[in-house]
Amino acid sequence: MSGTASLRRSKRAGLALLALALSTPALAQSIAITNATLAIGDGSEPIRGGTVVISAGKVVAAGAGVAVPAGAKTVDAAGKWVTPGLVSGFSRVGLAEVPAVRETNDTRAARSPFSAAIDVAPAINPLANPIAISRTAGITRAVVAPAAGTSIFAGQGAVIDLGADMNPITRARAFQYVEMGEEGSAEAGGSRAAMILTFRMMLKQAQDYAKAPAAYDGNSRDALLNRVDAEALVPVVTGAIPLMIHAESARDILAALALRQEFPALKLILAGATEGWMVASQIAAAKVPVITAGLEDLPSSFEKLAATQSNVGRMVKAGVGVSMGMLTGDDALQLRVATQQAGNMVALTKVPGATGLSWGQALRTITSAPAEAMGLGDRIGSLQPGRAGDVVIWDGDPLEMTSAPIGVWIDGVEQSLDNRQTRLRDRYANPAEGALPKAYEW
Repeated sequence: MSGTASLRRSKRAGLALLALALSTPALAQSIAITNATLAIGDGSEPIRGGTVVISAGKVVAAGAGVAVPAGAKTVDAAGKWVTPGLVSGFSRVGLAEVPAVRETNDTRAARSPFSAAIDVAPAINPLANPIAISRTAGITRAVVAPAAGTSIFAGQGAVIDLGADMNPITRARAFQYVEMGEEGSAEAGGSRAAMILTFRMMLKQAQDYAKAPAAYDGNSRDALLNRVDAEALVPVVTGAIPLMIHAESARDILAALALRQEFPALKLILAGATEGWMVASQIAAAKVPVITAGLEDLPSSFEKLAATQSNVGRMVKAGVGVSMGMLTGDDALQLRVATQQAGNMVALTKVPGATGLSWGQALRTITSAPAEAMGLGDRIGSLQPGRAGDVVIWDGDPLEMTSAPIGVWIDGVEQSLDNRQTRLRDRYANPAEGALPKAYEW
């Protein structure tokens, strides 16, 4: 056998072993992480000398004075910080490898006859490089939303884990995503008045379908929804799944909240809400959670004229449940800026005239708050007993940009911190003269 043929055979065997490893769930063992500066993720402040115990993939206990069970693997985290795995409140990770390359981008169905019925879960690629890169940054779960294509309704989003296996879905069809504001107006005919009317009529037609599916004529000239899309909106109008509305301006936020007057069963989530601080009392009174970006401080569009970095702090102060996610671009790639977003909220407490968050409140916006917004607060997002064993050990304060994870567990399974970027770094950090260029090897 030639050397080239042997190399090809070796590569095929290696890829086969990799595929087998990714398709076979790793076994979760009992682990006790001790002596840490421990953050529960529920808004409380860090605990010195804390211990977290994970067994059968779940958190058993976390806090000071927690006993280490017999037989548990002990990890000494002295001098280190331990937090829940981070939850990205908004992303498109796993749907796009290179967003500018159409063949790798499944975020938007610009030519599909379907809208609300589109389900992103089957399209999520657990082998996408951004998933491994985000995992290396301490992100263990993510909310994944579709982008609008031919309708104000974009489809059904999912919550995923970022584990190194082929089973990423935590909850499929976790919410319906719809565009209001400037983009929604463009999709609905060119004005907000048309968009709001279209929105209401689509929800009414979904109600009609729910009452009499067999009688619904999705091919009628008056039908804004085909049968498949109408069926997909039934869980929305009955309140079975949340409706995530992307609305940035104060007026669009109020228009979204007003929908409950006509459709009281709607379970709303606001995404964006750059001007949320202006109507924070109304959002709080409606008990609607908000997922926003923590770094918006410039009027980048007309619907964001009142942008301020104090937006998050002011909404939290008013009693709004606020999470943070990637709503300012790079939503498929840069989930790792979550800690920078949260850290900025802490820094704002030291800026005269600004409104920020305490350390514990800031961590909550990227852990338990997005989990609660998705109705998964009892499963993920904190180190409360019974939650998933998603844990990160950091070499320093996780909300400081100089800190990085040194250990990540998802569902109690330790994850590799290796990714394509680290492999390229290690390969070419000190290249031997004459060795370049050379094909990258797995």
